[in-house]
Amino acid sequence: MTLAVETLQATVQLRLGDDWFTVCGLDTLLPGRGVAALLPDGRQAAVFRDRAGRLYAVDNRDPFTGAAVLSRGLTGTHRGRPFVTSPLLKQRFDLITGECLDDETVRVTAYRVRVA
Repeated sequence: MTLAVETLQATVQLRLGDDWFTVCGLDTLLPGRGVAALLPDGRQAAVFRDRAGRLYAVDNRDPFTGAAVLSRGLTGTHRGRPFVTSPLLKQRFDLITGECLDDETVRVTAYRVRVA
């Protein structure tokens, strides 16, 4: 007889209104790379895991071009603030607040993220 060890997979969830929405398994997110997630209302979120294991999520739509590409952007930090750079016009968006670091009048939605 063989016994299987039961494993629980950790999932990444975004706060949408009053509820939490499961996006993917934590093991799906590679440090330093983003993934796009389709939300129930048809929008997309760009979800990131940094090399220290912290999770971030912002709207995937680049407000300067309208293209859903932020999940493909490069991540980094500027003065201690984590950001993603749009792969199109290279604007940087703060991963915590959604603020554009290159034009403070522009921002994307930032989501609360948790592991469940």
